[in-house]
Amino acid sequence: MVTSDVVDDLGSPVRVRRPVRRVVSLVPSLTEAIAVTCPDLLVGATDWCTHPRELPVERVRGTKNPNVRRIVEIAPDLVVCNQEENRRIDVDRLRDAGIAVWVTRIRTLEEAFTSIGRLFTAGLDVGTPDWLGQAEAKWAPPPPKPLRKAVIPVWRDPWMVVGRETFTGDLARRLGLDLVHADRPGRYPTLSRQELVTDVDLAVLPDEPYIFTETDGPDAFPGIPVALVQGRNLTWYGPSLVTARESLIDQLAAATVLAPRK
Repeated sequence: MVTSDVVDDLGSPVRVRRPVRRVVSLVPSLTEAIAVTCPDLLVGATDWCTHPRELPVERVRGTKNPNVRRIVEIAPDLVVCNQEENRRIDVDRLRDAGIAVWVTRIRTLEEAFTSIGRLFTAGLDVGTPDWLGQAEAKWAPPPPKPLRKAVIPVWRDPWMVVGRETFTGDLARRLGLDLVHADRPGRYPTLSRQELVTDVDLAVLPDEPYIFTETDGPDAFPGIPVALVQGRNLTWYGPSLVTARESLIDQLAAATVLAPRK
């Protein structure tokens, strides 16, 4: 057996069996990235890994409660995780069981491009995916001007919104959005209904993790234009980045007032 010592995004050493033939992904974005780039490697994914649809791999529960015992039984050459989406305790349990775990850290678009490139070249040793260069080119143009004062909720009751040092926040800036709550403590601050709409000119409502719809969400933004967007385009850092920018720009341009001013 040949092994290679590499380092993940957190600087942790990872001893990987070569060639990598069996991969379990605990991150929906990375599951899609691997499935599109080298589908024969993927043998396990979470229940939340919805793309590509009808992915023919074993499910190992969720991102926060993976079935560690079953993953060990599957005996992958590498498990792929993310610092924000997965728990440190699960990473430690897998490593203690002798499983190689690669942890990504992604809080900006540039970090996404670098991290994904390293995963495929240093981690999986399959070369840089073609779609990654296409995505970089799509996001290269400068953001539109002037900036629009916006809020992006991710949950309601309590209301939680995208804040600072987040991948979604970085994408929002590149789309010409100025997140009015980005100066608050915490990456996803909790707000009152009054704070939610203060100084906001546009509300961007994604369909994940909370499923905002025309009848669930816009009611909190009376008189304020609302853009209903696909959450995957705002939060996933995989092949969806190739089409996400154009799709989001179109949806933001179509924002309309869905709840009358009180």
